[in-house]
Amino acid sequence: MEQQKRLARIAGSLYLGVAVLGGFAELVVRDRVVELGHPGATADGIRDSATLFRVGFAADLAQATLFLFTAMALYLLLRGVNELVARAMVVIVTVSVAIICLNLLNQWVALWVATDEAFANAFGAAGSDALTGLFAGMHHDGYLIAQIFFGLWLLPLGYLVDTFATFLAPSVADAIEAIVVAPAAIGELAFVAYLLIKGVRVRDEESLPLASVAS
Repeated sequence: MEQQKRLARIAGSLYLGVAVLGGFAELVVRDRVVELGHPGATADGIRDSATLFRVGFAADLAQATLFLFTAMALYLLLRGVNELVARAMVVIVTVSVAIICLNLLNQWVALWVATDEAFANAFGAAGSDALTGLFAGMHHDGYLIAQIFFGLWLLPLGYLVDTFATFLAPSVADAIEAIVVAPAAIGELAFVAYLLIKGVRVRDEESLPLASVAS
């Protein structure tokens, strides 16, 4: 059971990293720099905040990596509940991470075009700005596509957590169920906090309806 507690805290720490880095990349960097539908303003914003834009790119790449590790840690923690559902969770996260990483190429190209004078010399200032806006818009749309799978992974995760709590921590099962019906952001933050603070409650193996979970 100590191993499960350790896994819970590892998963919670990784998930918190995903939230912090992903939130920084999207809310602090792109929302501040990119103006969709205004390529000139977007290009100017990227040029004026090129270092911040690079940091946002690195943060998003890091959060995608941590997201995959989060799924792997949760798989080890929750596979005793339902092996097939736990595997499905990892597969969905893997697809999401692949889309996120490939889509980041659009953000990098937008930065490249905006800051390299060779593109302005080749296409003119307006043409270079238009390309910058195009790739920034492509990244935005690709980000939305990745969010489809980011939402889907919560389905198997919710099932596994609800079942896990019912058998191993019945005293908090009702609380988790209430969180599930709340907005997704609140549920995710509560789940991260639970993994970090509570981990897994220990009960005698004889009283467990699902003894395999504790093995």
